[in-house]
Amino acid sequence: MSKIIPHSIPMPRQDPQVRAHNFDEVALGFTEEMAQQEAARCLQCKKAACIKGCPVEIDIPAFIAKIAEGDFAGALRKVREQNCLPAVCGRVCPQEDQCEKVCVLGKKHEPVAIGRLERFVADYGSQTDEIEIPEIKVKTGKRIAVVGSGPSGLTVAGDLLQLGHEVTIFEAFHKAGGVLVYGIPEFRLPKDIVQREIDYLVRLGVELRTNFIVGRTKTIDELFEDGYDAVFIGVGAGLPMFMNIAGENFGGVYSANEFLTRTNLMKAYLFPEYDTPIKIGPRVAVVGGGNVAMDSARTALRLGAEEVNLVYRRSRAEMPARDEEIENAEEEGIIFNLLTNPTHIFANGDGWVNEIECVRMELGEPDASGRRRPVVIEGSEFCVKADALVMAIGSGANPLITSTTRDLKVNDWGYIIVDEMTGATSKPGVYAGGDIVTGSATVIEAMGAGRTSARAIHKYLS
Repeated sequence: MSKIIPHSIPMPRQDPQVRAHNFDEVALGFTEEMAQQEAARCLQCKKAACIKGCPVEIDIPAFIAKIAEGDFAGALRKVREQNCLPAVCGRVCPQEDQCEKVCVLGKKHEPVAIGRLERFVADYGSQTDEIEIPEIKVKTGKRIAVVGSGPSGLTVAGDLLQLGHEVTIFEAFHKAGGVLVYGIPEFRLPKDIVQREIDYLVRLGVELRTNFIVGRTKTIDELFEDGYDAVFIGVGAGLPMFMNIAGENFGGVYSANEFLTRTNLMKAYLFPEYDTPIKIGPRVAVVGGGNVAMDSARTALRLGAEEVNLVYRRSRAEMPARDEEIENAEEEGIIFNLLTNPTHIFANGDGWVNEIECVRMELGEPDASGRRRPVVIEGSEFCVKADALVMAIGSGANPLITSTTRDLKVNDWGYIIVDEMTGATSKPGVYAGGDIVTGSATVIEAMGAGRTSARAIHKYLS
C-alpha cells in the first residue's frame, strides 16, 4: 500500500499584486505531473461517498484513476458521461461543500482536490483537441424547447440530445451561457471556456436561438403550438434586489446584476474597444457577502478603483461566499467592513453617490437560515466614502414567463413550484429547474436539477 500524502497539491495562481490589475484567470491549473500526483492521493474507496456528494453523480474514483494512469483522454470521457460542463464545474463549483466534503481522505487529511482534477482533464481535452462526440444511435422524433442557456438548461439539452431527442435552446441575450457569461467574471471563468462547452453541445446537435425572449417573442403556449413536445424552463433568477433605503436611486448605485452584466457580457472592461463605458470612480463600495459580492468587489478593483470596501452585516464566519474567493479578495486588497450595514446613501450636487451612512451590528440569536441574526448597535453610525455602490444582496424571480404562462403555479416569492423528484411544474409537459425554482444557488445544483428534469422529460415523452 502506497504512503498517504496528507496535503493536496497547491494550485498555481497569479501573484495578487499583478492579478488585481488584470482580468486574466487567477488560478493557472495543474500540470500533468501535478494532476497525477494529486490523483495518486485518491484511496479508490469501494463505497465512494464522493459520488453521492456530486449533484450530477460523476464516477469520481474512476476518472481520477485514469488520471493517475496517465490516461487523460479516458478521464475526460468518464467525466463527460455525467457532466457536459466539466471545465466550468472544475472552476466555479463549491466542491468543498459537496464531493470533497465527504471525501474519506478528508477525515484525517486534506481531501482529494476533485475540482482541480476535473478542470485539468477538461482543459487537457481542449488543448489537445481530444474531445469525442458520442454517436446518437436512436432518434425519437420528439422536440424539446429549453428556455435559458444557463447551467440547468445546458445540462437538460445535453442529456436529452444523447437520449435521441431534438433540442432547441432559446436564449434572451445575444450570447448563450446565462449566468456563466453575464454573472461570473473573466478572471474566475474565462468566457472562451464557456463558449467551448457550448460549442460541444452544438456539435452534439443542439439548435441554439439567441435574442429570443420567451414570454415576449413567443410564450410557452406558443412553443407548444410550434410543435414542441415538452418545455424546460431554466431562466435563472435575474431580478435585481435592493435594500429600499434612502438614496438608492442616485447615480452610481448599481445592482450587481447590471454591474457584472455590463462588465462581463458587454465587455466594459475592454472599453473603448467595446463601447460599454461603466463609471465607478476611485472609491467603490459593495454591499453583500456572497460570491456575487466578491465578484463585484474584485471586478471594481480591476476596473481601476483605488479603494474597494466590502460592507457585510454579519461576520466573516457567516459569509456565504466560498473561502477561496474570500481569501482571493483579501489578498488583492479588498477592505472588509464586517458587522456593518448601510442605512442611507448620500450624493453630491450632481445627484451622484459620494457617501454611505452605515451602522455597526452585533450577532444575536439564529434566524430562519440558521445563522445568527445581526442586530443594530445603537449610536454606532459612521460614513464610508464611495463614488459608486454595488448592491450584491441577492436576486429574485423575473415574472415575465410566469405572468404569460397559464396554469403555471408559483410560490409567494414568484419562483416556479415543481415536483422535487422530477422538476415537473403544474402545467403538463412543462418542467423547470435551477434558480427560477430554488432562488440563487450554485452552478452544480442547477445542473443537478437539469439532470433530474431530463430524466423525467424522457420518461414523459416515452
